[in-house]
Amino acid sequence: SRDLAAMFPRRLLTAPMAVRAMSTVSPSLARIPTTKLFIDNEFVPAVSGKTFNTENPATGQIITAVAEADKADADIAVRAARAAFDDLSPWRRMDARDRGRLIYRLADLMEQHIDELAALESLDNGKPFRDSRNADVPLAIDCLRFYAGAADKINGAVIPVRGNMLTMTKRDPVGVCAQITPFNFPLLMVAWKLGPMLASGCTTVLKVAEQTPLTALRMAELIREAGFPEGVVNVLTGFGETAGDALARHMQVDKVAFT
Repeated sequence: SRDLAAMFPRRLLTAPMAVRAMSTVSPSLARIPTTKLFIDNEFVPAVSGKTFNTENPATGQIITAVAEADKADADIAVRAARAAFDDLSPWRRMDARDRGRLIYRLADLMEQHIDELAALESLDNGKPFRDSRNADVPLAIDCLRFYAGAADKINGAVIPVRGNMLTMTKRDPVGVCAQITPFNFPLLMVAWKLGPMLASGCTTVLKVAEQTPLTALRMAELIREAGFPEGVVNVLTGFGETAGDALARHMQVDKVAFT
C-alpha cells in the first residue's frame, strides 16, 4: 500500500534483498546438524522411517531432509520426558543451582557457536544474516542466562491470614510440557520455551515448526553436550496435524505451550 511504501524505503520492500543478504553468509558457517529426532538424549529416526525436506526460502533450494515425527514418535518422546520427571530421576533430585549451571553452560556453548547458529538460522529461515547474528541469537543466549540465574530463586511465600494459622505457598514444577514453536523466530522461540521450563525443573517435548527445524536440532546437540540428563529435553521435527496434534492430545502431557 502507499502508506507502507511511505514508511519503508523501496529497497526494504524488494524480494532480491533477502537473497543478497543471504549471499553474505558463508556456507561453511552453516553446519547442517543431525537431522534425526532427539529423544532421551539420542538421535533416532522416525518410527515410520519418513522424512521431509526443509528449504532455503531465499532460494527455494532444498537444504536437507529431516525425520518426520508422528503420533508414535510423540508417544515415545512423552514417555521419555515423563521418566525424566520421575521423583527419583537425576533431574528431579538435582539442586536448583545445579540446574542453573547447566543452563549457563548451554548459553556458553551457544555463544561459542554464535556465528554458526546465526548462519544456520538465516539459511533455514531466510532472514538477513545480520538480523540473526545481531539480534536473534544474542537474545536467545541472554534469555537462557536470565533463567539460569532465576533457577535458584523460585520460592513461595508466607501469606498473612485471619486466625491462628500458618498459610504458605510452594511453587512446584508443572511436569511434562509439550511446546510447539513457530517459524518466524525459530531459535529465539526455542529459548523462550526452554528457559523457564528448565529453570523450574520441568521436562519437555519440543515440536518445532516444520519450515525451520535446523537450529532446534543444533540446539539438541548442544543440550547433550552441556550435560542435561536423559529425557529432559526432547525435540521432534514434523507437522502440526500429526506430531503437534498427538502432543496436544497426549494424556501424559501436563502443559501445552504455543508460540
